[in-house]
Amino acid sequence: MPLHPLSPLASALLSLTAIAGLLCVFVMLGSRWLDKYLYAFAAESWAIAALAAVIAVSRNNDPELYLIAALTALFRGLALPYLIWRMIRRLAVTRELHEILRPASGLVIGAAAVVFALAVSYRLRDSLNLGGAVVILALTVMIAIQLIGFLMLAVRQEAVTQVIGLLVLENGILVGALILIPGMPLLIELMLLFDVLIAVACFGVLVRYLTIHIGTTSTLALKRLVG
Repeated sequence: MPLHPLSPLASALLSLTAIAGLLCVFVMLGSRWLDKYLYAFAAESWAIAALAAVIAVSRNNDPELYLIAALTALFRGLALPYLIWRMIRRLAVTRELHEILRPASGLVIGAAAVVFALAVSYRLRDSLNLGGAVVILALTVMIAIQLIGFLMLAVRQEAVTQVIGLLVLENGILVGALILIPGMPLLIELMLLFDVLIAVACFGVLVRYLTIHIGTTSTLALKRLVG
């Protein structure tokens, strides 16, 4: 289950990197510009890589966790942002054009999601007899990132934003796995990387279809397929 007791320095670094990843999601939620989404996602991925490195040190230099840190930094922090950046450049779309919710309102709902995640984390800790502030932090960050990822998918309509929202969900799962079950994250990371590859490829085909046949990058156009 959770990590063994950490030193004060390791606990502080773990908390700092986990909260930094959560703050990056709020940067995406409070912006309309696609490049801001991309930079925030890359920063979040690097924060998760740093989180994996901190946990590796706390577990006597676990080589698998170091491998996960390297894969996360290179693949999620560099390769995926580059692919999405090329997609943005090719589409010549710079901002979210079809908003259901204003960024300021999204930030308020995101803050409410964090409070809800914290309440759920305390309830889970009490019901499952889990102890320690690290468990509360892991559950709160994991649930909050996933809720905000779902919110992005619901209120943002650009296809590129949908891709990033899905990747945010994957990052939330990875954060929880790294902190709560550090003995088995390599398998989870490999599974998530495979899922991400499939998702990005599918969204790339979707974006190309929307651009060529409909002339827009908004997923609202997919309503025409209904009925």
